[in-house]
Amino acid sequence: MGTKDRKHSNSDGDSLFRAAVEDVKPLAVRKRHELSRKPSAAARAKPKAPELQPDGIFASDMAGQTTEPGEELTFRRDSISLATMRDLKRGKVPRKEALDLHGMTSTEAQDALREFISFARSNRFRCVRVVHGKGLGSGNRGAVLKTRVNHWLRQYPEVLAFCSARPAEGGTGAVYILLKTR
Repeated sequence: MGTKDRKHSNSDGDSLFRAAVEDVKPLAVRKRHELSRKPSAAARAKPKAPELQPDGIFASDMAGQTTEPGEELTFRRDSISLATMRDLKRGKVPRKEALDLHGMTSTEAQDALREFISFARSNRFRCVRVVHGKGLGSGNRGAVLKTRVNHWLRQYPEVLAFCSARPAEGGTGAVYILLKTR
């Protein structure tokens, strides 16, 4: 048998496929789900005296940084005692406001976080909570906002420490943030 005799034709396969899918209709395009809950007044408020970080604060490379959905976040500067960190982790430091980043793009979340931290500092809040989500709805992209919030918060000199929240307040889908009060 020569190679010409073994040549395969796709015409039979193509016609079978077309016959199999001739009654198929495309799915309707779903619009992005809008949040039913409005952001808190703190999240919407413009800071009185904005202390925005210089351009490029978030420009450092995040390549290779990923955070797992159930992973606990923790960070503290050397100036924060282990006892203070323990109180923060136990939820014993009173929190004044919260920001929910669910449903935001990375750019929206970054802007909202920057404004929220500036607002909290201008109001002398020592501790706040940010809900970033666990990343379970991100599919194979992993915990996108969680990873970025973990990275962004470390960039702010006014963030003294942060850790994952207690389960009743979001668990590994939220963080308590300890801020400089000036």
